Amino acid sequence: MINGLKESLWKQFGASIDMLKNAIALWPEEKWNTEKRFFYTAYHCLVFLEYYLTFPWKKNFSPSLPFTTAGPDHLPAEAIDDMLPDRIYTKAELLNYLQSSREKCRAVITGLTEETLAERWVEEDGNRNYSVFELLIYNMRHVQHHAAQLNLFLRQGIRDAPHWVSRAKDEW
Repeated sequence: MINGLKESLWKQFGASIDMLKNAIALWPEEKWNTEKRFFYTAYHCLVFLEYYLTFPWKKNFSPSLPFTTAGPDHLPAEAIDDMLPDRIYTKAELLNYLQSSREKCRAVITGLTEETLAERWVEEDGNRNYSVFELLIYNMRHVQHHAAQLNLFLRQGIRDAPHWVSRAKDEW
């Protein structure tokens, strides 16, 4: 039972990450530094993809592509939440970050046991108190939400968007 659950979870989570990758890859280089809403959305999604894969939860989480927390008066209009990336990272940097988080996600799912699925992932402030299983579903939904936003930006900006990915292609 557990192996079937892990395989299904990976196939769908991997597909969500693949859809995010396809959207980032399709965004034109010439728009990367001018239409920053796309960048900020992709960056936000990638930071939280990594964050929610950090077990056990760490108070001093440090993403692979750093950001600074800023108040609303210091954030550009395109920013999401209070995250201000230390700079506008390149598309290649975001795609590399995505790939490392994809590998981390697969490793987390591969290593799951019935016990670890039930463990709690609790933030210090109590905003999130989920089982590891629920957090993985939450994380997958978050990735898919932002992949859909990026696809909307693509349709509006270049009248194109990647196709639906039904399952991760990797062999389990």
